[in-house]
Amino acid sequence: MTQYPPDIEMIAAMPRGGPDASWLDRRLQTGRLEYLDRYDVPEQRKRRIVTFLDRVGNVFGDHDHNAQLVVGRLDGLRNPRVLELGAGHGELAARVLDLHDTATVTVTDLDPKSVAAIEAGPLGTHPRATARVADATAIDAPDRSYDLVVLVASLHHFPPGLAYRAIAEATRVGRRFLVLDVMRPPAITLAVVPVLTLIPVILIVMACSSPFAVAPVLHDAYISLLRSYSTSAFIALGSAADPTITVKFLPTTKGQAAVLYTKPSNPHFTGRMLPVTYRHRLAVGDGAGPRRAR
Repeated sequence: MTQYPPDIEMIAAMPRGGPDASWLDRRLQTGRLEYLDRYDVPEQRKRRIVTFLDRVGNVFGDHDHNAQLVVGRLDGLRNPRVLELGAGHGELAARVLDLHDTATVTVTDLDPKSVAAIEAGPLGTHPRATARVADATAIDAPDRSYDLVVLVASLHHFPPGLAYRAIAEATRVGRRFLVLDVMRPPAITLAVVPVLTLIPVILIVMACSSPFAVAPVLHDAYISLLRSYSTSAFIALGSAADPTITVKFLPTTKGQAAVLYTKPSNPHFTGRMLPVTYRHRLAVGDGAGPRRAR
C-alpha cells in the first residue's frame, strides 16, 4: 500500500477550485453528497439518476467519445489490460471491448449492487471482462498490474483528501491513469447556472427519462458542479499523490476534463520534485498554485 507523508495530508484543506481559487470560488463548493453517494436514499431514486445518465450518454454520444479516448491510450499495446474504477452501469467497458479486439477489462465499483448488475448483464459472460468490488483508494492488485486505469465522472465524488489517494493507487497498479470528469466552470458561471439552465435541464430530463427523475437529477447535477475540480486542482492532486507524476490534459468536449496521470517506470527518476515547504503551501492553498506538467 502507498504510504503518504504527514504533510501531504494537508491537501484535504484544498478548495475544489485549486490552490489559486478565488474568494467566490472557495464559497461555491459543498460537502453535501449526491444521492448516488448516500446510503439513506431509496434505491429507486438512484436507479432513476443512473438510467438518465446512461440514456444521455447514448443520446449525446458521451459513451462513444469516452471509449475512443480510452482506446486511444492503448495504441501500440498488443494485449492491453484495462482497469475501470467506479464503473456504475459498465457501459464504457462494453464499448471499449467492442472497439479493441484484444483488450481485457476489469470492471469495478465500490457498490456490490452495481457489480452484481454488471455480472448479470452481457459483461458477466464476456470472455475478456471481469467484474468485482473495489475501493479506488485501496486497490487490491500488485504494482503495474494494468496498462491503463480509468475513472469516469467519479473523481469529483471524492474530497481532496481521498482524491489524491485514488490517483496514487491508480498510478501504482497501472502505467497510466485516465480521469474523465466534469471540468469546474468559472466561479461566476457556478453562481448563475441554477437560474440559466433550469428549464433546459428539466426538458432534457423529461425527454430522456421521466418526470419523477427531474428533482433527483437536478439535485445531483448541481452538487456535481459544486464538487468538481479545476485545472489547478487536478494538478495539485497529482503532485500530492506523487511529485514525479506528470499531468497531461487531453483534447476533449467542452465542459469535460480528460486528465492523464503518468508515473515514470524508472523508480530512480526524480522528475520535477516539489520541496516539502512548497507542498505545504500547495495543500493549504495560498494562491501560489502548482505548475502544469509539460
